[in-house]
Amino acid sequence: MSLYIYLCITPEALIGSMLPPAEFGAYLATGTRKRNKGQAIYFGLDLESVRDLIDMDYLSRRCVAQPDGSPKHTVYLSVYKVLETIPMKAFRNLYLATDHGIVLELKPTPYNPGKEVKQNLHLYQELCPVTPQVASDLTPPEFLKVLTDGSMQIQFPKLFFVELKLGDLAANPLTGSAEHLPYSHVGHLRDCLEILKKEQKKMKTVVRFYNGDLLYRSVASGFYLGAKEELLYYPYPAMAELEKMNYDFFRTL
Repeated sequence: MSLYIYLCITPEALIGSMLPPAEFGAYLATGTRKRNKGQAIYFGLDLESVRDLIDMDYLSRRCVAQPDGSPKHTVYLSVYKVLETIPMKAFRNLYLATDHGIVLELKPTPYNPGKEVKQNLHLYQELCPVTPQVASDLTPPEFLKVLTDGSMQIQFPKLFFVELKLGDLAANPLTGSAEHLPYSHVGHLRDCLEILKKEQKKMKTVVRFYNGDLLYRSVASGFYLGAKEELLYYPYPAMAELEKMNYDFFRTL
């Protein structure tokens, strides 16, 4: 059986497994008896790129098939400050699992700054290593750079975050329609966005602590990972494209 290495984001952990990505996500989300339910977000990693970070003897002893021949589901290798230790070259595809165990695979794609809408505001949900929700007038690469290059008092060695939908609020925080935005704090969100416009601030915290699952239907451009100038971009498909790509996942939104 094959050996896989995953970086789980919810919660942060480096895990070895004999399960391929879709089966691994289903196991994390539902368990073996389908009594457990919980969303999972995780990266596939290149084993050769992280070999020096892993106790391979321990992994080889623990990650073996069960007596009945079934694969070993998980071997936890690290659960503390994992993201910052993984080299960027090790990251492969990103996987999103619903709480029913349906998995969507996203592949990294070069970021195209030409698609940015100038003067629009953004809403970012940071996912690792911290989890505030932040409104900003910075584009995703700018947001990543500011928080990882040492130019601010608060900085991170790496950051993984997702851009969320703002709809009309991106251009008109106070008067734009929020009809299709699935947020319970729209009034507060409007206030934060308006502060950015009036006070010319670069960032404003909307929610200090992220709790609960990410609403996949609220994802806008996609997911971002990196530090300073180094960026991996995982675009999120539009609804029509998603329906064709993965109908089962689409139905859960």
